[in-house]
Amino acid sequence: MKFVLYLASLLPAWCLYGQICWPNVAKFTALEYQLSQPLIRPAPHASACYPPSDPISANCSDAITHRGDEAWIADRSGAYQNVNFETCTRSDGTIEGCYLNTTLGFPCQQGSVPPIGVDARSVEDVQAAVRFAGHNNLRLIVKNTGHDYLGRSAGRGGFMLWTHHLKNITSNPSFVPDGGSPSATFNAITLGAGVQWHEAYDAAQEVGRFLVGGLSGGGTVGAAGGWVMGGGHSAFASRHGLGVDNVIQFTVVTANGDHITANAYQNADLFWALRGGGGGSWGVVTSVTYKTHETFPMVMVRLASNFTSNKIAKSVLEEYIKLLPDLANKGWGGYSALSNETFQALYVAPNISIADANATLSPFSDYIRNATGTEAMTMAPYESFYSWYKELFGSNANAAGGSQVGHNVELGSRFISKDMAEFNPERVVDVMLAINGGVAINFVAGGVASQVSPDSTGLNPAWRKAVAHVYFAESWNDGASGAVVQAARQRVRKGLKILNGLSTDFGTYLNEASLYEEDFKETFFGAHYNRLKDIKRKYDPEGLFVVASGVGSDDWDGSLECRL
Repeated sequence: MKFVLYLASLLPAWCLYGQICWPNVAKFTALEYQLSQPLIRPAPHASACYPPSDPISANCSDAITHRGDEAWIADRSGAYQNVNFETCTRSDGTIEGCYLNTTLGFPCQQGSVPPIGVDARSVEDVQAAVRFAGHNNLRLIVKNTGHDYLGRSAGRGGFMLWTHHLKNITSNPSFVPDGGSPSATFNAITLGAGVQWHEAYDAAQEVGRFLVGGLSGGGTVGAAGGWVMGGGHSAFASRHGLGVDNVIQFTVVTANGDHITANAYQNADLFWALRGGGGGSWGVVTSVTYKTHETFPMVMVRLASNFTSNKIAKSVLEEYIKLLPDLANKGWGGYSALSNETFQALYVAPNISIADANATLSPFSDYIRNATGTEAMTMAPYESFYSWYKELFGSNANAAGGSQVGHNVELGSRFISKDMAEFNPERVVDVMLAINGGVAINFVAGGVASQVSPDSTGLNPAWRKAVAHVYFAESWNDGASGAVVQAARQRVRKGLKILNGLSTDFGTYLNEASLYEEDFKETFFGAHYNRLKDIKRKYDPEGLFVVASGVGSDDWDGSLECRL
């Protein structure tokens, strides 16, 4: 009997495409009658270029031209911003995928792109898809734009629920949360699950408000999905808090197909979990309501320098790390990259003048100049966040190249704690410079974000002790062998062990992190994991919503196809 139970535990929990249990045409036809749109057949980004002897020429040219175009990729159900998540590594180490470079000689295969799905345009579409997946025991894959460094919106042989066209946006200067007191109102904006940040920022601008959100080329990251459920970092978090600190209400389709509200008054436990407990684990969020803020003028500062020796690099970078806690307390935020050879930073602060910015950062700029002999700082005023955003991240921001997408990339990351930056900057710099090729720093914590109670949301409490998020990347070429890919992943694991020296709790931002954490529960969720898992059992008792390194994924094998 024990042997039989053991064998049963190894059987796939899902019915996957190609298996005898997969729904027949009649069942999919019946589903289609319930939907506002025909079923979709997602195909990998490069599929139009196959067979190489007879490609769909115009579509193939588009695919090649737009490989690094975030907006183009987001608009296609089968395309992913990092193309490695379109592939699938088999148990024998070989890789199944579809590559734009047809001269590699590989066939075009479906990989981890689900072969069929629902193009949701309404809550009713979402409900029908969730019920169909549950009834037929399908692996449900929820996708919006394909921005995901953990590949959580892909899954071999799964059934896709594409939320990209849920684009409703409503502004309300006197929003009352469901169940709340009419006397407690918020100036708020409600975003459908498919709304992207460029659309959200346009809508906020129309009503003269500022919205805490994400930044990427073209503003293509989803504004009401994985970004906020993972915490939602922003260059303005030190002034207005993280994304989770600005949420008033969610609406969600749960595993049984019900459409519910989660806020401080209704389903408050789920509201807690959705704010930091990670995307893909709780249900399908159909909308998020955020509080908005008054608009402001702002200043942007750029810092840059090259180093002629490791001694100079360490000296300059230690001064830089020391600055971060105080800068965060003054409302600064931004992004930087550093190595033994170079340092670059782009920082912003609201409601300050050029004179104020100079007074804050000139001492550090002078230090760089004295150490390196080069001028380091430039600055510019902007009348508003929106004007700055449009200039730096507007639709043509990546036209000249340098796109962050269209590559095979995996990350490793950790927080820099405020205490480490303040009291042991030498250690911080030594750790970062030990990473081959250098690191990037998201200066998106501290200040107001650190003043929020660690237990007020499901977010990893390590966020509230952090001042910045550090990450590095490993990549490989299309068509690389399984051995090459595994070698890159092993370098990620090695780098993570190095970055553990940045803090004592090993926490990180789960949206920009590694699939290969030794203990993802601790690193991504910290002390909140057990409570999060209890909430998941309540709202998703059968485990319909499962993603890599998500809450509840510890009950599954590495493929997320077999229960343990």
